[in-house]
Amino acid sequence: MPTEKRNILTGGLILITLGVLIFISKTSSYSFGQTWPILLIVIGISTLIYRFKAIEGWFIATVGVIFLFIEFYGFDLYKYSQFILPIILVLLGVYVLLKRKH
Repeated sequence: MPTEKRNILTGGLILITLGVLIFISKTSSYSFGQTWPILLIVIGISTLIYRFKAIEGWFIATVGVIFLFIEFYGFDLYKYSQFILPIILVLLGVYVLLKRKH
């Protein structure tokens, strides 16, 4: 599928998700600060729609699920994530760059 159509779909899904999350934060007890990881899940899923084997999509969606789990169940992973998450992101970026070269 052309990149333009992919960007339109992803952008549309992000806008719809933002609207729903803002609506939820205004009408329920869930704040946007609790539900923002859903945006990561939507971005990951929109990547997987085009290429199911895309490691980037799986990674983004998984990180979104982990952050959502942390927000709702109150785990204090901040002290670990401040070191682990940047390392994982750098390694994933290097993997993506090396994969694109081939």
